[in-house]
Amino acid sequence: MQAMLTHMPFDALLILLPLAAGMLCFLWPAIARLLGILTTAAGVASVAGLGWQLQDSSGSLHHAIGGWNAPLGIGLFADGLSLLMLAATALVGFAVSIYATGYFTRRHDEIRFWPIWLLLLGALNALFLAADIFNLYVTLELMGLAAVALAALTGGKQALAGAMRYLLATLLGSMCYLLGVALLYHSFGSVDIETLAVRMESTPAVWAALGLISTGLALKTALFPLHFWLPPAHASAPTPVSALLSALVVKASFYILLRLWLSIFSSLGDGIDTLLGLLGATAVLWGSIQALRQTRLKLLIAYSTVAQIGYLFLAFPLAAATGGLAWNGVAYLALSHALAKAAMFLSAGNLLRYGGHDRIADLDRVVQRLPLTAGAFALAGVSIMGLPPSGGFVGKWLLLQAALEQGHWGIILVLLVGGLLAAAYIFKVLGPAFTLASHPHEPSMVPARMEWAALLLALGAILLGFMATSVLEFINIGDVFVTPEVRS
Repeated sequence: MQAMLTHMPFDALLILLPLAAGMLCFLWPAIARLLGILTTAAGVASVAGLGWQLQDSSGSLHHAIGGWNAPLGIGLFADGLSLLMLAATALVGFAVSIYATGYFTRRHDEIRFWPIWLLLLGALNALFLAADIFNLYVTLELMGLAAVALAALTGGKQALAGAMRYLLATLLGSMCYLLGVALLYHSFGSVDIETLAVRMESTPAVWAALGLISTGLALKTALFPLHFWLPPAHASAPTPVSALLSALVVKASFYILLRLWLSIFSSLGDGIDTLLGLLGATAVLWGSIQALRQTRLKLLIAYSTVAQIGYLFLAFPLAAATGGLAWNGVAYLALSHALAKAAMFLSAGNLLRYGGHDRIADLDRVVQRLPLTAGAFALAGVSIMGLPPSGGFVGKWLLLQAALEQGHWGIILVLLVGGLLAAAYIFKVLGPAFTLASHPHEPSMVPARMEWAALLLALGAILLGFMATSVLEFINIGDVFVTPEVRS
């Protein structure tokens, strides 16, 4: 049994299973729901198996597809950072799939959802396992097109407008990224990340590639001020899609930026890291203030995503001196935010199903009528605010430690003010949830599995606060946050 697990290609299965299942869902829509649940459950098991292999190897895993190594072949690569993102994708994907079985009331929407969602899942897994910058582009493009199709799933005016804006943004970001890839390939004759790390040197072409790649990925990640596409796309999409976009899709482009920064551009960061940190700090404050101004719940959560993305970029100016401490904080924030934000969107979908609207002022005593949903939103809010004992607290505490060690009082202030603003917009929602609405309405039933899916994700975000030691050990498998200069 142990030998079988050791040699099982879990990395390849994470890509092939959802792609094959997506095609089967397209050909046989009658089995799409069952196939989607089984595929996402198999994804959770495959991530667990890959984690076991990584822990057993005490390093990174390389898989040459067809036995062909770089530069001719396509390789898969996994380490602690890859495992973290794959785990977030598997957990959120499984919960959202359970939720989707009760969410879609129109058959044709559900028929279209499953094959596109499984294509998106396969693209995400392939992206987190890609070992070269061109395959990162291919998977990034597949992910973006699938995400746009999901955002336009309902076909309404707002959904189509938001999806079109999202499409233009994602194509522009991909074009910038591809131009940067072309410059690096022309300069060094390779797209393999490890090869580029060895050959990298400071030249005008490399600096141009760094600018293009960073700009393209910042646009796809919706970093302020390139966030204009995110709120309308996320707020108008179906609830399961909103959860996937906010929890996973924007993290994928950030993952690429972080991976390339750690592996290739770490020696070229003078000034760029400060700029990214400044944009991140602005995003925290701007996104939080915009969330406070919203009167509809999904828009509030969408702007909260803009703010929470900003925290991920605060580590760039901190990592030069503290390195792993700041990066560990970012990795923990990415995982806890994925669980918490997915839970918040699923909770919003339950409230929308229950009352037929998402007006915050007219939530109409949902605490009494949907206690599991209200509890899920509140617990997710605890992690978003960064309160103990949640995963969000661990991530922000690590960032705070890094900032204190370097005397970055501006970042410390942003962390504190951002937490207070997050508390303000979370309680803006929880307050009306206890009171009678001025315009009572006939409620609709919400399936229990939709409530439990949201609650379990929120509980996961809280439980991360109790698992910090174990999770950080897995994140650092393969010395992921050690730069090439330090390794040599």
